[in-house]
Amino acid sequence: MDNENATNINCESFQKQEKVMKDLTAKINAAKDVHLKAQYAKELKNEIENMLANEDFSKHILICESCRLITNLRKRTAELIIKVEKLAE
Repeated sequence: MDNENATNINCESFQKQEKVMKDLTAKINAAKDVHLKAQYAKELKNEIENMLANEDFSKHILICESCRLITNLRKRTAELIIKVEKLAE
């Protein structure tokens, strides 16, 4: 990934999940088919929901504005891609 698109958040809690998030985001961006994009978006949303269900991360996200912003943005983006798939059916 080039520096222009890198997520540089100096937060240990965030960095633990960042590789998975970047990998899934790259798959979404590379997929040409809306159904494949939605499949990866569902995986991304699931990963985010698992992160948010983690008690330590849930406590952390309340105080870390950057983590909260990026995590919520990724979740909303994944949900939007899933909605687009439903519209394409």
